[in-house]
Amino acid sequence: MNSDDIAVEVKGLRRTFGDFVAVDNIDLSVKKGEIFGFLGPNGAGKSTTIRMLCGLLMPTGGEGTVGGYDIVGESEEIKKIIGYMSQRFSLYDDLTVEENINFFSGVYNVPKDRRAGRKEWVIEMAGLRGRGDAVTKTLAGGFKQRLALGCAILHEPPVIFLDEPTSGVDPISRRNFWGLINGMSEAGTTVFVTTHYMDEADYCDRLALIYRGRIVAEGTPVELRQKYMQRSVLEIEVDRAVEALEILLGSGIDAAIFGSTIHATVEDAEGDTPRIKRILEEGHIDVGRVERIVPSLEDVFVALIETS
Repeated sequence: MNSDDIAVEVKGLRRTFGDFVAVDNIDLSVKKGEIFGFLGPNGAGKSTTIRMLCGLLMPTGGEGTVGGYDIVGESEEIKKIIGYMSQRFSLYDDLTVEENINFFSGVYNVPKDRRAGRKEWVIEMAGLRGRGDAVTKTLAGGFKQRLALGCAILHEPPVIFLDEPTSGVDPISRRNFWGLINGMSEAGTTVFVTTHYMDEADYCDRLALIYRGRIVAEGTPVELRQKYMQRSVLEIEVDRAVEALEILLGSGIDAAIFGSTIHATVEDAEGDTPRIKRILEEGHIDVGRVERIVPSLEDVFVALIETS
């Protein structure tokens, strides 16, 4: 990868808090214009990493650049070329929609002759036409989310960091938000997004899976499925999922609960299907559908952390 094509790069990045290692010697590169997903459970080190990249937290070790600027020595320059949206949406709840936009226009030094146009763009993008006087805390989660995104990119930065941007909003708002992210990427903006929603991985061009401060896998969604899921995944419908899971795990079968179903990872889908049915029925579990499915990124992640 040509260095001119790289928007974000870190090597050996590390951050400790006392004896606790939050980020443990990670390496990653993000190309200009791509959507890079940083996925992992809560507490895995995602937010700590993004805060170091944004110049909000100094690393304990390692090195990195954002937009060509050093994350240690040039953090103030980095802040000028990035947009940052935290999972709390970074808005002032007691201000109106327009007051929030005006405030962030000043924070990001948007040229005065462009502020009116950019305000109109944010209001339109956020679906808040005619609601500029609404107090922000009265807005539904999806509207606040889009308003926060608009305020974060008022200055049209080339790199955007989104930290858990879809946390706490409904599924429709999540889907619509990803539509906005795709549009920005197509326009050439680099988007670095963290999430613990594994189903959002397929929206990303590339992604890294982080667990306990370490990157356990990196690649496109297709590459991760092909490389790390050599075994088959069976989706099992049962009447008592928790009890069924305990029975399967006690029988040495790798399994996890996914919503109202169980996903079992097996070597031989055809041969193991009747065996799993028999084991569950002997445990007095009513078994419905047992079907081989395409593994999700969550299946991949579960398989990875079991071996890490």
